[in-house]
Amino acid sequence: MTRTAEHTTTAPAPITTPVPAASDPLLQLEYETQPPSGPETVRLAQCPSELALRGMPVTCSSCRARRDWLLINHRRHVWIGCRCGAEWLEPELTRRDFDAMIADPTWTRYGSLTEARIVLGFDGMFAGLYLE
Repeated sequence: MTRTAEHTTTAPAPITTPVPAASDPLLQLEYETQPPSGPETVRLAQCPSELALRGMPVTCSSCRARRDWLLINHRRHVWIGCRCGAEWLEPELTRRDFDAMIADPTWTRYGSLTEARIVLGFDGMFAGLYLE
């Protein structure tokens, strides 16, 4: 079998730089109103009422709180966060359950999960308090 010395190369596609959303107010609004997406997206939802999984009320093992939870969804897993800063993976809750609990689909974007916990008051600062 003979080989040819000719190689066909294609020019790489030009790299387009995205327009920063802050430079155009309409692009910024479009960006802020889109639901979070992508494999590394972390979504948060507050649940001020009690949660009962399989008939058993959810209770924080650290401070014994029974309501005012932060639900954290990453990929197919859901974690429950407490005001005292405790957090645990809850295998009883699925992404479908999380989606059903979202009553208000408006999104606020945070720089990181740690920043979101601080802003929402689930970093341990309000341990033992119920914010209503």
